Parts: sequence; structure tokens; C-alpha cells
Amino acid sequence: MSPTRYFVPVSEWSDPRHVLGLSGEHLAMAYLTACGWAVESHRFRCAGHDLDIVARKDRTVAFVEVKTRKNPAPDEPLAAIHFRKQRGIARAAECWRLRFGRREDGYRFDVITVTGQGADRCIEHLTDAWRINR
Repeated sequence: MSPTRYFVPVSEWSDPRHVLGLSGEHLAMAYLTACGWAVESHRFRCAGHDLDIVARKDRTVAFVEVKTRKNPAPDEPLAAIHFRKQRGIARAAECWRLRFGRREDGYRFDVITVTGQGADRCIEHLTDAWRINR
């Protein structure tokens, strides 16, 4: 029997890292929308893995991993996406593709980093950040 899952409103989250991550994802979705992307999924979960954002622009679908840091070391957000994390993202992406993908779609893995605090926040979008070798 599967365990019962309870919904906890964001206002009751106790871990500030989770709240920071969610705020970074919201900024990333606003950025993508401003750049002409349509957000198809947010926090899609499948097979024990999750996708932060799935965005579409024409025939391109980007599986976007968002890394948010207040005061990161150089390249630290990107370094957090190691091979095991990439493999998990790829598994969730394959699940999304099988459920919602279109025959003519092209797929890629992007990373958006959100760094800094308040008005000094910086958003960087790394397109086609990695490839999965089959």
C-alpha cells in the first residue's frame, strides 16, 4: 500500500531552501515566458524523479533545471547537476515525452541559474546544457 501524501501550503514550509528554490523557479518561469516560451509543466514528477520546468517554443521542448543560490561560488550552481542528477532528469523527461510529447518535437536539457538576493538577482540561461548518451 502506498503511503498517504499530504499537501502542505507553501506558507507552512519550514525549510528556507525549499522556499528559495520555489521563488527561483517562479523567476525562471517569468523569464522564459518573457522570452517567448510557453510553460507546459512545473514540478512534473515521474518514476521518483522530477523536472523543475518543461517549456515549449515552437517545436523545441526544453527540460529546465533551475538552481537558485543566494551567494554561490563561481560555477557552483552548475556543478550541483552531476551525472546522477542528469540521469534522473533524463528519466523524468522520457516519461514526460511519452505522455505529452509530439512527433515533431525536438528536446534539450537547459539550466537556469538564479543568483543573488532582492533587486540584485541575476538570471542566466544555459541552453542545451548536456546531452544524454544512449
